[in-house]
Amino acid sequence: MDTHSCHQSNNQAKQIILVHGPIIIGAGPSGLATSACLSSRGVPSLILERSGSIASLWKSKTYDRLKLHLPKHFCRLPLLDFPENFPKYPSKNEFLEYLESYASHFRIAPRFNENVQNAAYDSSSSLWRVKTLSGKEYHSKWLIVATGENADSYVPEVSGIGKFSGGKIIHASEYKSGEEFIQQRVLVVGCGNSGMEISLDLVRHNASPHLVVRNTVHVLPREILGLSTFGIGMTLLKCLPLRFVDKFLLLMANLSFGNTDRLGLRRPKTGPLELKNVTGKTPVLDVGAMTHIRSGKIQIMEGVKEITKKGAKFMDGQEKEFDSIIFATGYKSNVPTWLQGSDFFTKEGMPKTPFPNGWRGGKGLYTVGFTRRGLLGTASDAVKIAGEIADQWRDDIKGATKNLCSSRFVIISKS
Repeated sequence: MDTHSCHQSNNQAKQIILVHGPIIIGAGPSGLATSACLSSRGVPSLILERSGSIASLWKSKTYDRLKLHLPKHFCRLPLLDFPENFPKYPSKNEFLEYLESYASHFRIAPRFNENVQNAAYDSSSSLWRVKTLSGKEYHSKWLIVATGENADSYVPEVSGIGKFSGGKIIHASEYKSGEEFIQQRVLVVGCGNSGMEISLDLVRHNASPHLVVRNTVHVLPREILGLSTFGIGMTLLKCLPLRFVDKFLLLMANLSFGNTDRLGLRRPKTGPLELKNVTGKTPVLDVGAMTHIRSGKIQIMEGVKEITKKGAKFMDGQEKEFDSIIFATGYKSNVPTWLQGSDFFTKEGMPKTPFPNGWRGGKGLYTVGFTRRGLLGTASDAVKIAGEIADQWRDDIKGATKNLCSSRFVIISKS
């Protein structure tokens, strides 16, 4: 929604912007969903986005062959379905098209290229003060952290990484296609969904991926008898105990893959859904990589002990040469780098309060997209946050601001 100020200050002056409604940090799915839910309840909001577009992580930090791992009805944002003509598992570009139409439908117009430098609660005014690198300072009664748990790429410290003189060392966020790695021996560090899919893509481009599996991992078929494994699990949980459902899913996985321990993929003792609930660790949903693991086209390696000049040494004593190394080691929250004076987040940038109550931080602070439950968790948080803020807005904000200005925010110049 286009915004207009009551008073536009001189460009040379510092701008303090009083926002009539919540400030939302981040224009990814979490920020868009929350803004839409607020709008549906009559509450305006202002999204600050560090990049130049919505869903920048999806646009610029994902590989070309990416598709949603779950059927589209599990990935919809609140209040708007996917188009009926979209496939069961929309592609990256189709999901981005959906997000663009979502923003257009709800008239969401983030302020782009506004990188938050710091945000802190001012107890004297009972307002959140958000400073950006552009020199602006935004004030609001509410601050919604929607940067999510995957804001920045994570690369672990590995001994000898500076020694490697082969080809590329990149994070999965920089990987686009196996076309760059044809005929190469590639070390892929990390066996989550990204590591598995990148390895599959490399095989299809005649590369030789070696996939590092350091810890135990649950691998499940994406579908069972043509039905979504996740969907089956969610349906069974409505009437059966969690551990029974886990046993059923593991039985189906064993029928599909056999004993994965023999392939170097040791399963955790805890079932996949229980593990997800307790730790947030997502099971891998196989889209074809397991076939190539069984055939040997994707080789499973133990943990990396050291990166060498030409390759890597492994925990089991092996040493191999590689042309390139890809770290599919996930992402991390960036909240600790800019949110100040709040003890609601851990040092890793996750809410201390566990799901499903981690969305409310107190003093007008809210979080969305930190549930470790994907887009379903995002949608749940957005609805709850919008409901609570809407009640407060009606009670003590709408009447107070109505007479102050007709716009969504006021700009005050300060020399």
